[in-house]
Amino acid sequence: MPVTTADFIEKKRKGEKITVLTAYDYLTARIVDSAGVDAILVGDSLGMVALGYKSTIPVTMEEMIHHTKAVVRGRRNAMVIFDMPFLSYQTGIRDAILNAGRALKETGCDAVKIEGGVEQAETIRALVNSGIPVMGHVGLQPQSVNVYGGYKLRGRGEERKRIIEDAKAVEEAGAFAVVLEKIPAELAKEITEMLRIPTIGIGAGKYCDGQVLVFQDMVGLFEDFKPKFVKRYAELGKLAREAVERFIEEVKSGKFPDEEHSY
Repeated sequence: MPVTTADFIEKKRKGEKITVLTAYDYLTARIVDSAGVDAILVGDSLGMVALGYKSTIPVTMEEMIHHTKAVVRGRRNAMVIFDMPFLSYQTGIRDAILNAGRALKETGCDAVKIEGGVEQAETIRALVNSGIPVMGHVGLQPQSVNVYGGYKLRGRGEERKRIIEDAKAVEEAGAFAVVLEKIPAELAKEITEMLRIPTIGIGAGKYCDGQVLVFQDMVGLFEDFKPKFVKRYAELGKLAREAVERFIEEVKSGKFPDEEHSY
């Protein structure tokens, strides 16, 4: 049975850390699911690491649905969370319900994630009241990167109070968890201790109830840039490139295919 929203809440109560990784295709979903991750986020980060966009802004509902279907086919136990793309919910509660409902109906995912705190509280409440589980997202919000002027650390100075208010609003609206992105570790600690729902950190330090990373970052496949908060657990990009170079060399030299690899 897949992990549920109730399992998330229970893990926080017991003090058990929650693990979340992204996936955008069937094979990656199989890998992270079989390893035992609690949840798979089909992030709009697929725009950069799977589709080659410069940001998450161009990602469409159709692209998210296409990739989430593949991920759902690959999972056995992990919760699958659909990341609502830019302008799929910001244009009004009716649009948010229709698009999030479409995500659940067409992909078989278990929940959706939306960015925003106080300003999205009513939308979160409406989605939950419609039977759609919601994961919130406060701190750095990549869909608002043009407003922020870049992917800067959030939550310093006057902004600290605002992010605390955002996290509270997300919980009060009925979200089952909230992502804290790129904020100081001490602020994340304060929010984590304050909320009843679990916090999932990305660049928010060790005090969160769980952690999420982009799979391609974590295994070294995405090499365009590496944020400070990313730990590389493997260098698959380097290994894959070396494998391709060996293939080219062996084909050109006539070493491949040999008798072992021929009928």
